Amino acid sequence: MATRLFYLDDSGSVDTGLIVYGWLETDIVHWNSALRCWLDFRKKLYQDTSIPADFEIHATRFVNGRDRPSTDPQWNRFKGNRHAVAQDALAALGPMPGARMGAAFRRTDKEGPAYSQERAAVYEATLRRLDRQLAAVGDHGIIVMDGDGSDPSYQREHRKLKLATRHIVEDPWFAASDSNQPVQIADLLAYTAYQSILRHKGKKFMWDWWSHYLPSAGAPWEV
Repeated sequence: MATRLFYLDDSGSVDTGLIVYGWLETDIVHWNSALRCWLDFRKKLYQDTSIPADFEIHATRFVNGRDRPSTDPQWNRFKGNRHAVAQDALAALGPMPGARMGAAFRRTDKEGPAYSQERAAVYEATLRRLDRQLAAVGDHGIIVMDGDGSDPSYQREHRKLKLATRHIVEDPWFAASDSNQPVQIADLLAYTAYQSILRHKGKKFMWDWWSHYLPSAGAPWEV
């Protein structure tokens, strides 16, 4: 039996009719070495680009050219630099010991409060599928999400699982993405999966990032 950590974040929008969840999964016994792998990437990134290791790589803002991630003003002027960094970040996930990546999505025409309800339904479907996968091999898991826990829908979905048989333990744990590197990875994964499904013409450069850099993850699940 093993315990696995799932760092999970969402992407999508009501305008596109997509709801996406992406996650980084790691065996808890490999947590130290997996995080060390990522921190080594951030250290090299600073050496190459002058992006501080504690700068939050928020995928939507970063890829689209917002903020000033580098202390080098010249580097910040070229959006292509950001695209290269995002791809290097995805490539850095492959060597992580005990790590897996995944994503789930749903298309919807719901709007307003109905969209929020649909998002909760997508989370529930994702949660139950992960729970079944863990049960099949006798493992247990903990979900860590971006945020402060103010959205009660996530806790509610966890408590729908039958206590006697559930393998996702506890309510979701929440961590601020600006200070949690694995949660930032989950954000990048969710956004990458979102763009691979949406296939917006303006983001054509991202269409194959998921399949190219994360082949072992398989295609995002439709739930």
